[in-house]
Amino acid sequence: MSIYQHFREEERPFVDQVIEWQEDVKLRHRDRLSDFLDPRQQEIVKIIIGHDDEVNLSFSGGSNYAERRRVRLTPPYLETTEEDFQLTLFSIDYPAKFVSLEHRDVLGALMNLGLKREKFGDIFIRDGIAQMVTATEIADYVEFNVQTIGKATVRLHKIPLSEHVKPVEEWEEFAATVSSLRLDVVLAQIYKLSRSKVVPYIEKGLVKVNWKIADQPAFMLAEGDYISVRKFGRAHIIAIEGRTKKEKLRLRYRRMI
Repeated sequence: MSIYQHFREEERPFVDQVIEWQEDVKLRHRDRLSDFLDPRQQEIVKIIIGHDDEVNLSFSGGSNYAERRRVRLTPPYLETTEEDFQLTLFSIDYPAKFVSLEHRDVLGALMNLGLKREKFGDIFIRDGIAQMVTATEIADYVEFNVQTIGKATVRLHKIPLSEHVKPVEEWEEFAATVSSLRLDVVLAQIYKLSRSKVVPYIEKGLVKVNWKIADQPAFMLAEGDYISVRKFGRAHIIAIEGRTKKEKLRLRYRRMI
């Protein structure tokens, strides 16, 4: 039985990477620190390595509620501390009375530096407070080079991880029935839109599944998938609970409110 059968085709390169990390720790007794992983990648790591007694797993993104986190893999005899994750938290000072910042503004400024998305953790903006987490190895470069974000002149200040502001997230759970797990079908149900309105959002690259753009209406979703639609928010498929008498699928999901 192949391990790949548990994952989508597009996830196989990351699966191979995780297996390589596992072998490095088990056979070569090395410790490994990853870049920032999204929640789906973290889940893949746990599926592959989570029950391996010869490899210890630890995750951190700077706080207990971080979404994007680095993973450290070590032999069982090594301990892991918060410092081992090499995380730097920045406060972003900007004239909040005169200009607003959005998550995509900050991410765009960071991507313009020519660095990988995987070097950056969570970005948090609320009520004039803006923070972001980066890998320590690129923190000085980011601090020196990020001087504008969007239309705002900014200054970055390194602050202790203990000052990370807790994000406010509220989810509401729902049940529904769908004719199939096609992306356009499920989105229409979750966001209460017609399929004809959903399809352009998908084709324009405004929909993500597990933090990756999904631009095909026929893309097949699965239990555990996270979905986001720009301007409509995020949803999570909790479970697929069998079929009705009319052969429709019972879906339990939650949606961020």
